[in-house]
Amino acid sequence: MASPPINVLVLTGAGISAESGVPTFRGADGLWEGHAIEDVATPEGFARRPQSVHQFYNQRRKQLQHADVAPNAAHLALAEFEQAVMSPHTADDHESANQFLLVTQNIDNLHVRAGSQRVLPMHGELLKVRCIDTDEVFDWTDDLSLDTPHPQDPSNPRARGRLRPHVVWFGEMPIGLDRIARAASTADVFLAIGTSGLVYPAAGIVRQTSPACRRIEINLDDTPASSVFDETIRGKATVEVPQLLDRLAKEWKLG
Repeated sequence: MASPPINVLVLTGAGISAESGVPTFRGADGLWEGHAIEDVATPEGFARRPQSVHQFYNQRRKQLQHADVAPNAAHLALAEFEQAVMSPHTADDHESANQFLLVTQNIDNLHVRAGSQRVLPMHGELLKVRCIDTDEVFDWTDDLSLDTPHPQDPSNPRARGRLRPHVVWFGEMPIGLDRIARAASTADVFLAIGTSGLVYPAAGIVRQTSPACRRIEINLDDTPASSVFDETIRGKATVEVPQLLDRLAKEWKLG
């Protein structure tokens, strides 16, 4: 008899990428790299001082593309685990197929670089930009400024400076909330990795899972949501994530 399908939902936060050299930016004093959050991470801040906001994200974009920043063991283990969960099933067998969704609060591209396929970046992507007028999204690795030509209309001076970082700022709606809610409601296993449990709505995903869902948290320290989890693991993501996923793969006889 075939095994019942497995539905896996993963949420990752800044803690998983910090070990790859990506700064968490938000310190205990509420500042991001010395900047007040309302100045660099809100629509109002962008409206007041767009060039300063561009400079802030230009620096982050450069840091992300530095040669020393690369997926770490936790990113790679998640990509391999996804492949193991999904590989026995075909796209035509929807009723019995396993499900896997990796939701990340991070705006870096390290999960994708590690090989993960089913990634939902709920707070946007640093290496993409969005047109202020049309909401169309473009891949982007260079700096942005108020003089940046529009990729679809580079000779039009009126279209210059109409791009913004494709990042969800405070006060804006995160991406894919309906999809996340559906995945949470059907998840057999929910893994929260390196997330503080402070930023909503991401911090509330664990409470959207059913009572039957197995909830596991991996973090350096306790979080406000730790009591909701069935299992809490304390330690570095690069160490604990591969060990946990190897244990789950053996339990489920994957691979």
